[in-house]
Amino acid sequence: MAFRKTLKRTAIIGGGAAATFFGLSQLIEYRKMKTRMSHVAAEAELKAPFAHELPSRQAQLAALQTTEEFDVLVIGGGATGAGCALDAVTRNLKTALVERNDFSAGTSSRSTKLIHGGVRYLQKAIMQLDYEQYMMVKEALHERANLLEIAPHLSAPLPIMLPVYKWWQLPYYWAGIKMYDLVAGIHCLKSSYVLTKTKALEHFPMLKKDKLVGAIVYYDGQHNDARMNLAIALSAVRYGGAIANYTEVVHLLKTKDEETGKERVSGARCRDVITGNEFDVRAKCVINATGPFTDSVRKMDNQETMNICQPSAGVHIVIPGYYSPDNMGLLDPATSDGRVIFFLPWEKVTIAGTTDSPTSVTAHPIPGEDDINFILNEVRNYLSPDVEVRRGDVLAAWSGIRPLVTDPNSKDTQSICRNHIVSISDSGLVTIAGGKWTTYRSMAEETLDAAIKSHGLSAEPCKTVGLMLEGAKGWTPTLYIRLVQDYGLEQEVAQHLAATYGGKAFDVAKMAQVTGQRWPIVGKRLVSEFPYIESEVLYAIKEYACTAIDVIARRTRLGFLNVQAADEALPRIVQIMAKELSWSQERTTAELEAAKKFLYQEMGYRSRSEQLTRTSEINLDYQEVVRYKKRFHKFDKESRGFITTVDVQQVLESINVHIDENALHEILNEVDVNKNGQIEIDEFLQLMSAVKKGQVSDSRLAILMKTAEETLDKRGPVSVDRSGGGV
Repeated sequence: MAFRKTLKRTAIIGGGAAATFFGLSQLIEYRKMKTRMSHVAAEAELKAPFAHELPSRQAQLAALQTTEEFDVLVIGGGATGAGCALDAVTRNLKTALVERNDFSAGTSSRSTKLIHGGVRYLQKAIMQLDYEQYMMVKEALHERANLLEIAPHLSAPLPIMLPVYKWWQLPYYWAGIKMYDLVAGIHCLKSSYVLTKTKALEHFPMLKKDKLVGAIVYYDGQHNDARMNLAIALSAVRYGGAIANYTEVVHLLKTKDEETGKERVSGARCRDVITGNEFDVRAKCVINATGPFTDSVRKMDNQETMNICQPSAGVHIVIPGYYSPDNMGLLDPATSDGRVIFFLPWEKVTIAGTTDSPTSVTAHPIPGEDDINFILNEVRNYLSPDVEVRRGDVLAAWSGIRPLVTDPNSKDTQSICRNHIVSISDSGLVTIAGGKWTTYRSMAEETLDAAIKSHGLSAEPCKTVGLMLEGAKGWTPTLYIRLVQDYGLEQEVAQHLAATYGGKAFDVAKMAQVTGQRWPIVGKRLVSEFPYIESEVLYAIKEYACTAIDVIARRTRLGFLNVQAADEALPRIVQIMAKELSWSQERTTAELEAAKKFLYQEMGYRSRSEQLTRTSEINLDYQEVVRYKKRFHKFDKESRGFITTVDVQQVLESINVHIDENALHEILNEVDVNKNGQIEIDEFLQLMSAVKKGQVSDSRLAILMKTAEETLDKRGPVSVDRSGGGV
């Protein structure tokens, strides 16, 4: 078996003598102009058979079944797999890709959302004089610049602050960050800079002031990872790739080589997960790009092959946007256990993570309570005591599995390869494993180079450097203004559509329904506090969304942003999909249940809801218990010891507050621990105790009852009869 640990060494003119001689600004402009000209020439050569309209999933499945033989079949629809498909199809190779779940359903949608070279890797490279690690950072910085250029609607530079609390660390960290800029060369996004304590607190007012001596700000990239993955896959479809999600590989096909007499991998037996239909896909070359599931596909080729994947779980949490500035991230370079924690604004919320712990391979990783609390504790260490970091503020949490790999050529077989590995088995199966999100394109290029060489394929040179991805063409920073003016969308919705779909945002706007209001004219929101609209569900189906989970997790990012909001939007999402896809009642019910299970287990809803079920103790003082019992009895007028939706409805109507019965049922259900349709006094005290300790925040029932009590106290005793029952 041939293994190679690949690392492309690209000569890049950066700073130093060359930059000084030509003049840095002239050099940068020259390189940019030369790059733009090569991009135009490359794209002019490419034909996009589906430039105007994407083929349906059924058409893609038909292409997989009826094509006599593909040049390349890629297994895996994550960032690397989609990148391999795009690289192959743009080299004029007949290309197929199958993914057993949805595009980006695994690791690629559960990242830190950064496009970066790796500051910590550069630190190790310098401290350990590790040239390979240095080159890995250099390559990643080149790829960072390319990704920001080819998908400007989905990515942008992000300033990240590194707070400094010891004077001696200021020059140390400054030198390291400046080296990061230097290694980036002409691909440096913006020059890093030092801030005084006063300026640091102006930029990041939530920061802990005590012992702060200053801060250093550097720049990396940030993106919408699942949408970026999808953009790569859809771009491959535009150029003629036969690509299908929910299509799993049952086993590999093999044929005997007439010259050598050895068996060669010649395709795969596939199954449509939705219909159960099985079929063969023939290909000259099969590429295994399945991330954490790398070894399961390798063992389809040879049961005796050794494992190379060492999965590691990384947990992230989402907390409200007020925890960080709108456009400034934070890096904790040395946590209590030596790990690095990022604290980043994203989609108007704040992401904090990640952890790093060994795990088993699973398609449904679950964020653990210990990891969530570890991240919260680290966040507390860096934020001002004025900011109470509460467990109840966690809006969502997820775990992603990093497919770290061991190098079989290493004397120590347990050593982790810090880059990626391309392997070609004796039967010709090409495997790409390891690596990072940022370098997906260069990994794909190296994989295809190896595949073409080993299988004798006739192909053109790689064309993916500078190749604009789905939605990039036609996008401008002011595109959202046209959406507002031409379609009557809310500004926030228009900005969201432009940042999510780029030039394709107009297609989504055209599908939007009239609201019947004076403003906005079109664009009904799925949930009030987020800019996602109903027409996005219809467009998601065109983008090969097959389940409600696809919509809440990867076409929109609602499930990653706020699990409760996603749960509230689910019934309408399922209703729209059921009508469009002609689902039976049985399928509709199953979809709703599956999506709720996904939110409950994989997106942290369970951890959020269990803050009440786990809180058996009621930690309230005597006065608090008296106050909360008094509040409870304003609703429990008959002193039964419990309240129902009817009781709450009567009190609300008495103060002229009207809430839909279904919405009220959901509000009580959040607190109803034993699920008997009523809230006992102990459950209410348990809720208020959890609110006090920060385990629960934004409890709708707690806020509702407090507001109602205050209104009643101001008005004095008013009977339901006198108030007219709110009618």
